[in-house]
Amino acid sequence: MKSEHEIQKEIQVALSQHKCTVFRANVGKVQTIDGRWFDTGLPQGHPDLYGFRWVDNQIFYIEVKSKTGKPRPDQIRFHEFLASHNVIHGIARSVKDALMIVDGGLQGYGFD
Repeated sequence: MKSEHEIQKEIQVALSQHKCTVFRANVGKVQTIDGRWFDTGLPQGHPDLYGFRWVDNQIFYIEVKSKTGKPRPDQIRFHEFLASHNVIHGIARSVKDALMIVDGGLQGYGFD
């Protein structure tokens, strides 16, 4: 079974080759060498990948999960926020899922 990281890399490459610009969101906190905590600043639950389609500049968000991965409560809240604004987004467990979400303009795929 592929890890989320492996799936994420495959999706980034596929979307980039599919006339999309895609960014990886580095989220979380790390402790600096002098003991201070650094936060990336992105909201809790922010999806792993985001970007836009070149054809119409529509933005999209992709939460990457393994075959058995489940969204956390903060990811579900972020999904609800995106859904309330009709933003293209969903959970992708494969390149096929990601392309389906982006090409189909799907909203909330995989969260149900």
